[in-house]
Amino acid sequence: MPIPTDSPAAHRTLLRDDVYRSIRDAIVRGQLAPGEQLRDQELGAWLRVSRTPVREALQRLAQAGLVIAQPGRMTRVAPENPEAIVHARQIAAQLHALAMDLAFPHLTEGDLVEMEQANDRLRSALTSNDIDSAIAADDDFHEVALLRSGNPLIPDHLEVVTANLRRAEFLHFESMKGSASPEQHLEIIAAVRAGDHAHAVELTSANWSTIAENPSHSD
Repeated sequence: MPIPTDSPAAHRTLLRDDVYRSIRDAIVRGQLAPGEQLRDQELGAWLRVSRTPVREALQRLAQAGLVIAQPGRMTRVAPENPEAIVHARQIAAQLHALAMDLAFPHLTEGDLVEMEQANDRLRSALTSNDIDSAIAADDDFHEVALLRSGNPLIPDHLEVVTANLRRAEFLHFESMKGSASPEQHLEIIAAVRAGDHAHAVELTSANWSTIAENPSHSD
């Protein structure tokens, strides 16, 4: 298994969540490709941890649909599943819409400026073909409403579905570059500034659900 060569471990041990995030990110970014076999010992050597946190991380990733585990046989990175992407996008659309619904009364002008700045970074990253920066900027845009919603359970539930959506974007970045997401983001900001609560929620849902049958669509 060709695991990444750069170790994310700054210390001799990592917290369980760090191990999970490191393996998840390697799968999302395509460093661990669909169908690739995952071995506890190799992953543990890469992350400088024992097999136990690696096995726990792989169980969590199986629940998220990123890993297929066959007890007593082998564990592999899950292949792309267009139907699962559609389902994930449906859930993400509703959860982000809920976040906007809860956040709307609390959004300040400073929050909107922060969203505009994130959107500018997204547009620039798409233009320069910088997928890491594009996805980070998109996350920053939506993070404003998630934080202002005051409901910490929404990000927790989004974790399960967002990784699958981000992996599709990494694997199909050529399609993502033509995304209408920056324009949709501007419409969301405009609706908030206009005080149109229902429209802001509707636009947020549409931002995540448009062209749901295309796994390469960017939110």
